[in-house]
Amino acid sequence: MLKTSTKYEKIQHYLRNIDQPDYRFKQIIHSIFKERIGDFEKMDVLPKTLRQQLVKEFGTNILSIDPVSEQSSQQIHKVLFRLPDSNRVETVGMRFKAGWHSFCISSQCGCNLGCKFCATGAIGLKRNLTADEITDQVLYFYLQGQSLDSVAFMGMGEPLMNGHVFSALGILTDSTLFGLSPRRITVSTVGIIPNIRRMTHDYPQVHLTFSLHSPFNEQRSSLMPVNDRFPLEDVMNELDDHIRVTGKKVYIAYIMLPGFNDSIDHAKAVIKLLKGRIHSGKLYHVNIIRYNPTIDAPVHYGISNERKVDAFYSELKSAGIHVTIRSQFGIDINAACGQLYGQYQKINKKS
Repeated sequence: MLKTSTKYEKIQHYLRNIDQPDYRFKQIIHSIFKERIGDFEKMDVLPKTLRQQLVKEFGTNILSIDPVSEQSSQQIHKVLFRLPDSNRVETVGMRFKAGWHSFCISSQCGCNLGCKFCATGAIGLKRNLTADEITDQVLYFYLQGQSLDSVAFMGMGEPLMNGHVFSALGILTDSTLFGLSPRRITVSTVGIIPNIRRMTHDYPQVHLTFSLHSPFNEQRSSLMPVNDRFPLEDVMNELDDHIRVTGKKVYIAYIMLPGFNDSIDHAKAVIKLLKGRIHSGKLYHVNIIRYNPTIDAPVHYGISNERKVDAFYSELKSAGIHVTIRSQFGIDINAACGQLYGQYQKINKKS
């Protein structure tokens, strides 16, 4: 099982090695998560000598990632972060009209699953992010004064292909650190069965979203090659087990790709797929997502036909399927679903 020390564990270990009292660690954590202080030098509760030692050992700031580019549009703020090895990832902060903040975070630098509609896959997989690099994306926004109302592992990469995601979930839900309720966290997956099973047992209250995008096995394989490794029916059986064990709803993400998967026949097949499952599909909820055009994806599709989107929705709704059409944010700054790639290569070459 993958296990590496987090920065918080390293700080605690370091303090013990230099014979600091246990309460010093609590003071540091209080400074970060209660006072929103990221710089060790500004943690006035600590002796100056200790602050200097911490800077020498861990650097000036608690963050392990640096913002190198930021873009904003209505309700959206996207940040491109530089990792310690100079690789980059993107994170999106969303501000909803109701007043809460949600954050779409990355789990990998790039992705190697090759989904045809997704710009991130064009990068290829550089590497998995560490638990610190994952959670620091959230910490950056928190230190800027934003509230952490919900977090979604829906940024760059496939979360369940990175074992560090489980350590990151531990950090986010730790009552002494971020203290997020598992019910305020969503993990999205294309269907990595062994780690869906691990989610079921280790984090049963975290919301799970499954990227479906086609109810037909062969067509799904043509769109998402991972389907050959984890076939649709096997994934759905695992999701049934997840519902059986946790009693929680599973969300189904369905990107409407014009001329590919947006027909009424597809809608009827989705109904058939879900109705035949545990509790007659009542604990599955379909999120219809309009396709977000991007020049960086391997295959280009047209703009979603609103009449087809509405017809697809109505077909599912009339069959008793729980369904919503997801609101679109951030298309103009390449921050929407499937677009996280942005200026990655251009900035990588310049800086």
